[in-house]
Amino acid sequence: MNDVTARLVDDRQRRRLERRFGSQVDEWLTELPAIVEKLASEWRLTVEGPAPHGRTSVVVCVTRPDGVQGVLKLSPDTGLAVSEARLLRMWEASGRVPGLWGVDGGRGAILMEWIDGDTIAAIGEVPSMETIGSLIAELHGVEVPRGELLELRPLTSRVQFIFDLWNRERAEGPAADVVSVAAMHQGFCRARDLANGTVDVVPVHGDLHPGNVLDGGERGLVAVDPRACLGDGAVDAVDWALWKATSLTEVVYRVDALSHVLGVDGDRLMEWVRAFAPCLAVAKANRGQVGTDEFDTLMELSEGLAFAT
Repeated sequence: MNDVTARLVDDRQRRRLERRFGSQVDEWLTELPAIVEKLASEWRLTVEGPAPHGRTSVVVCVTRPDGVQGVLKLSPDTGLAVSEARLLRMWEASGRVPGLWGVDGGRGAILMEWIDGDTIAAIGEVPSMETIGSLIAELHGVEVPRGELLELRPLTSRVQFIFDLWNRERAEGPAADVVSVAAMHQGFCRARDLANGTVDVVPVHGDLHPGNVLDGGERGLVAVDPRACLGDGAVDAVDWALWKATSLTEVVYRVDALSHVLGVDGDRLMEWVRAFAPCLAVAKANRGQVGTDEFDTLMELSEGLAFAT
């Protein structure tokens, strides 16, 4: 990377992008400063510096001419930017997502409101399931024209992507010794069947984990980084049923609470939870957390797949 690019993207973020998109992302990173400069000129923005990044994008803090802070988000996958912008527009009326100010699909860029607050993952405390359930219910409750719904990808494609990703992570890390291929396969088959269902079909976030929910203070919780798709709304509650859960009893309690607030079938939500448990077990194993209560709970749920299928 040249010096200008390095000011926007550190080595850790470059490795994340290369892992996600391959070595060809280096060419995009070389062009990135010029892209940012052109967008800043066209949208009359002052570039303040880099913000925390994810696996698929580079995020830059900016200021509009009126002094309001914003976020310029760029991805080498232009389709991701367009998809994210589409769902942000759909959910704008809920007030539970950042306001969208601009989209440049050709450059894979979106300009949006800055939300002043930490992620739930950074805070480290599990919110009440009623609070999380209300966030999800308000997102799913926004009325969306049928034509816009049909522009969203099916949930089946998201399920396929997630299991492809975690199967690779399993094969390349310590998880290969503790999470079986059979558990991953059974989880995928169950998730695929659930994703093909026709009950409670809504626009879903698709990646609503604690790292993608911000505590916006008086505004409440705000969801960011959607992977927009159309499918069973119960899937957006899975990470919250499992995050930091240390026993099956706790997971059952959370599923009951979430299903009540969301108005979805609790047994179906539990099936989603069991289906994705092997993926989260892989993540724990690769982080050296084998033997913890959280890991053991995920493995217990994974083992239950054989009896649920």
